[in-house]
Formats: sequence, C-alpha cells, structure tokens
Amino acid sequence: MRLFYYVHTGHRIGLDRFRRAATIIRALGDVDITLLTSDFRIAQEAKDFGVKKSVGIDVVRNIPQIAHHGDKIIFDSDELNPVMHQDMVNYFSTFIRVSDDPNAVQLEGELLISPYLEGEGICNGVAVDDKYFEPTPKTIERSFFFGDDDYEEDLFANMDMFKELEAEMIIGFYFFISYEDKLVSVFPKQHEFEEYDEVVQASKVFVTSSPQAALENLASGGRPVYIQRPDYVRDFLPLFESLNIPIVDGFDKTKLLLALDGVLSHEYHPAPQNIQKITEFLKEGLSLS
Repeated sequence: MRLFYYVHTGHRIGLDRFRRAATIIRALGDVDITLLTSDFRIAQEAKDFGVKKSVGIDVVRNIPQIAHHGDKIIFDSDELNPVMHQDMVNYFSTFIRVSDDPNAVQLEGELLISPYLEGEGICNGVAVDDKYFEPTPKTIERSFFFGDDDYEEDLFANMDMFKELEAEMIIGFYFFISYEDKLVSVFPKQHEFEEYDEVVQASKVFVTSSPQAALENLASGGRPVYIQRPDYVRDFLPLFESLNIPIVDGFDKTKLLLALDGVLSHEYHPAPQNIQKITEFLKEGLSLS
C-alpha cells in the first residue's frame, strides 16, 4: 500500500497548490510519499522544494495509471466532478482532500483539510511553513509578486497599474525571458525565482496576486496587499477578510494605490500557524503515527 499526494498545478494556474503541497510534504518528514503533479516541469524541479519523489502525470484521470486500488492519497485539486470525486474516494483506502472552497461538502469516507469547515474528519487550518513565522529583518520596503503564471500576459497588459509601485519584483516560475524584458521599465530591480523565500520574508509591504505568497508574507510579519485576479477563483477572499488583508478586486490602479496609502497603519490579524496541526491530522488519518 503506497501513499501519494496529487496536486493540480501548471503554467496556466500557477504554483500555489504546489507550494502548499511541498510545505505539507516537508512537514511530514521521512514519510514515504510520491507527489503527482499535473505539470511535468515542476515535477522535475520538485527536489528543490524538499520533495524527494515526484511524477508528472499530465491530467487527473491518469492517477490510476500510477496508483493502485487501495492505496492512500492526499488530493489538492478542484478538477473533480461529483462522479469522479466519489469514484476517487472509493478507489483509495484513504482519501484526504485539501480544499479552499468555503462551500465544500465532505463526502462520506473522505477526510478534509479546510480553512473554513470544522467537524468530524475535518482539519480546520491553512498550510504555511513554520519557517515563515521566524522573525526576519525587513530589508525590502516594498516588493511585488504577480504569481508564477501569466500565460495571457495580463501583467504586461496592465503595466500602468504598477508604474507607481516602486517595488522590487519576484519573477514567476513560468515567466519567459522575453516577457521579463518587458517588465524592466516598471520593475528595474528583479529577483529570480530562486530568491522567492528570501524576498517574501524580507518584504515590509508585499503586493501579490498569489494567495499562498500573501499568507507566507503575513506569517513573516509583512504587510501583504492581495490582488484578486479575474482569472483566479475567489475562494480565499473570506479567509483574507478574516485576517484583515487588504484586497484589490481586479486590475484597479486607484484601489491599489489607496490600499498602499494606508497599509503601514493598517491593522492585520496574525496568520494562523497550524502546519503541525495539519501534520498530526494527516498522520492519524493515514495511520502513520
């Protein structure tokens, strides 16, 4: 009986779920687990995130080509329709789903990790690595991370929104050299993808449309401002409202500058530190402890 972790990720949807998966896998320690991703490129790079075993499988329907009936899985994706969802729960001896949907419904026989729900077989929490909670000097006044994906070049199309940021930029994982060159006029100081952790932790004010990055910067004592991209699901908004993270809905320059005007006096709520709680829930549910 083997243990898998499937995560939906890729150049059209970014790495937020992958970053969360890597956080959970690192927290599980020496547990023998294989990460399955819907993107071959990040599967090849997963070792740099502390993931020892990873396989790219292209689409969720290919999971049975790797996993066998009766195996166990942690599942982080919103790709399932109701029939596939029930089939997956039946296929695995243990099925643990990670969901950001405030309206998620727990199926009989599945365990659930959610920032919103509570109850039997549910772990209420969000996965942020403990390393982000360690005190870090804020050496960067303002930084910007659009996300790891921008397949439609929305950032370039909305460059005017960011001209007045005067922020240092983190280049996303799926950006291309030709695209990065277009950003120099607005973001003359750019940090490579490998510097992500250092910049997130060192930034006093952090503008981002990556939900995971916003949580990580808040945990590090930063002041995130979250841009809700039109092409991203809105599942994180209730969580961010509860944490009092300023939210800019869409590419609205006026609202962004207004949020930044008051950000230094804005009262944030502490980021929840519960990766250990999630780890204990997983170990119990997977019969690992």
